[in-house]
Amino acid sequence: MNNEAFNKRLKKITNRVVLFGAFIILLVGVFLCANYGVFQNDSSISESDYFNQFPISSSIAILDNSPLNREIKYGFELFKNTPKYIGPSNGDSTMVFAGNNLSCNNCHLYAGTKPFSAPMIGVVDRFPQYRGRENKMGTIAERINGCMERSMNGEMMPEESREMQAFIKYLDWLGNFAESKGKFKGQGFTPVIIPERAVNLDQGEQIFNTICAACHGKDGKGQQFKNSLVYQYPPLWGDDSFNNGAGMNRVITAAQFIKSNMPFGATFEAPILTDEEAYDVAGFINQQERPEKANSEKDFPDLQKKPVSTPYPPYLDGYSILQHQLGPFQPIMAYYKLNYGIKKTK
Repeated sequence: MNNEAFNKRLKKITNRVVLFGAFIILLVGVFLCANYGVFQNDSSISESDYFNQFPISSSIAILDNSPLNREIKYGFELFKNTPKYIGPSNGDSTMVFAGNNLSCNNCHLYAGTKPFSAPMIGVVDRFPQYRGRENKMGTIAERINGCMERSMNGEMMPEESREMQAFIKYLDWLGNFAESKGKFKGQGFTPVIIPERAVNLDQGEQIFNTICAACHGKDGKGQQFKNSLVYQYPPLWGDDSFNNGAGMNRVITAAQFIKSNMPFGATFEAPILTDEEAYDVAGFINQQERPEKANSEKDFPDLQKKPVSTPYPPYLDGYSILQHQLGPFQPIMAYYKLNYGIKKTK
């Protein structure tokens, strides 16, 4: 074997060893975070120290400086610190795509790796994917732009832009940590048993004030890192929050997220709130004022595909907007089962 061939083979073996090491670091870190809540809940912690706690940060740090890895690292940076680069106050008017100062990390926790917080591990391999909101097969870039328009209350990024491509490269790289192609045991959210009643707003407000306000504030405006645009604890309503077209503005979806992830220290294996408490506080949060998504009436061209907890019309059924927002949801689900043979769970 000549020296050139030997060096190529050595580099290939080295890359595999590095990736395997990163995989082990990530698995151990995610296990610790998911089961023991190791992150500090400290408003005085610095932004860099906070993000350095993420297990994925160690895996990113050992990547070399190849052109591809530089873009993966940029995608990771965008994911953590979104408003610094594409938020409304980033300092470059040509780079404003997000309409608020949320980061991707505020919903997809631990930089997209925490189980049952809609983790991004394996997500690229699950696209193209049918999306009922658009009633078509969509690409990963279209899905990211869906978040830009809704959760980020902004506008679509050009698919060929460096930022879009860096997001995709980071998410694609996370696929190396999937158990099998596109699969991750903590995918999506944890199901909840939906109470057979409407949301109790008084109970939801009490839970929020007792538990959630410690981080998110009694006014729901969240808490940014010192001298930073980035939120450690995101706003849950108001001008800097997600708009009413976001998935998190559906009570059932929000309850599922809250059950496994809130308050601080909760995990899918050790939740702190009951299903009923998560349901009530989700309803309370989503009844607060927030930006409205333009042209929301065009969502779900096939109205049979519309989730029962979508908080805005039109609907195929005769139930009120308030019932679609606050339940009870079982009668609406029964309607679609009886009339369309569709079993709805959200």
